[in-house]
Amino acid sequence: MPELRWRAPAPATPRAHLTSPATSARGADPASAYLLLGLRLGRHVDGLVDFYYGPPELRDQVDSEPLTDPRQLGGQAAELADQLAPGSEWLREQLKGIAVYAGVLAGDATTFADETEGCYGVRSRRVSEDVFAAAHEQLDALLPGDGPLGPRFQGWREQRAVPREQIGPALEALVAALREWTRSVVHLPDGESVAIDLVRGEPWLAFNYYLGELRSRVAVNDELPLTSDELVSLVAHEAYPGHHTEHALKEAELVCGRGLLEESIALVPTPQPLVSEGIAKLGEDLVLDGAAATAAAEALAGCGIDYDRDHVRAVLTACEPLAWVGENAALMLHVDGVDRETVSEYIERWRLLSRARAQRAVVFLTDPTWRAYSCTYVWGKRLCAAWLGDDVTRFVRLLTEQITVRELLAADGAR
Repeated sequence: MPELRWRAPAPATPRAHLTSPATSARGADPASAYLLLGLRLGRHVDGLVDFYYGPPELRDQVDSEPLTDPRQLGGQAAELADQLAPGSEWLREQLKGIAVYAGVLAGDATTFADETEGCYGVRSRRVSEDVFAAAHEQLDALLPGDGPLGPRFQGWREQRAVPREQIGPALEALVAALREWTRSVVHLPDGESVAIDLVRGEPWLAFNYYLGELRSRVAVNDELPLTSDELVSLVAHEAYPGHHTEHALKEAELVCGRGLLEESIALVPTPQPLVSEGIAKLGEDLVLDGAAATAAAEALAGCGIDYDRDHVRAVLTACEPLAWVGENAALMLHVDGVDRETVSEYIERWRLLSRARAQRAVVFLTDPTWRAYSCTYVWGKRLCAAWLGDDVTRFVRLLTEQITVRELLAADGAR
């Protein structure tokens, strides 16, 4: 991917405290009504609200209420969507996701494919294993040694595993280096910051907890060995130029600059995360070349860690089609009724993961909060990449504007 060379205007300075707009005689304004719906839905499932830094009085109000029946929340979301003024497509898409997921919680008979399409705007589909086999052929030519590809791939990974005691310092160095590179291509708001926290016992490899006021806590799971290229990808995805960069810019530009309070909440079963994951996955690609790759290599070298960026880029590019293995695995679990062990073996075979990582992937795919979420990674990247096309400067627009899944799908269809 070519390098970014365009910088957005300096974002607005965030206010210290957000307050909800005045309500009309008919009730709350659409943004506040949406925030209330999201917070009420989030009380039913732990983790459903990814982050919230909106008006504290709305959270206090919801926390003091009894639980609202999911079916009632779904009806309210659909009603609010019908009342929105023209030009409110981003919010309308979000409300559809709430309505569909509320129906899932209420026990509506919804297929897995209908759930993913209703929540995220894309329909899960199977990918031919011929695609995975072709990727394996490319990897066979890139990886050293002979024999079965899986053990060779794992051996390649193990050779580049970062000692556990070096993971924290390496992550801190990468955060500093990629932050400076990101500042060269987009104006980061004054006062933004990222803190790294090493954790264990989670179903994911890393997670961005956006705290509001331009701050993120990035948790990295070091329970399994991590390689140098994984550390680079994690920082790019979760921090710079990925999730933290997007959330901080949108807080400054959209919430504080334009008063779009609906951006102060992130709800897992809505189209918003699909765009966000697409941005973060593209961010991983952006740091594989040019000045960003040089900065990452130098940061790791300063920690005594080797990073062969050219070979890493070639291997990761060849691996890219294997990301769709997760779509097949999710459909096997939730449509075909295949048992978890068989699905784990399928992931291990085609994704070339270790048994432990394959089993962790199945845990993620069967978690009630995250089971449909897996589609956001592959579809988000595909659709955001189609929307960018040959104009890489549009990446900054993804970071600073409300882009709908409908817009992304239109670009993908025209490609």
